Amino acid sequence: MAVGIIIGGAFTSIVSSLVEDIINPFLGIFGGMNFDKLHWNIVGDVTLNYGKFLTAVMNFLIMAFVVFILVKALNTAARIAPLS
Repeated sequence: MAVGIIIGGAFTSIVSSLVEDIINPFLGIFGGMNFDKLHWNIVGDVTLNYGKFLTAVMNFLIMAFVVFILVKALNTAARIAPLS
């Protein structure tokens, strides 16, 4: 189980890099904006950084999709070649 946690932590950094370094720049090119810089000034210097939240949501969705595909592939492989 410890190996899974270590690999999961490393995979999280890979997905974060994918979103921040590859997906967000393409969205910036086509959409003309950077999600990380989106914010709302509440009072003075107090800001609500909803762009960083959107980036975190994209990280989560990509991570959830990859885990879903992996589990689906493992279940299919187990059904095709059961251990006996």
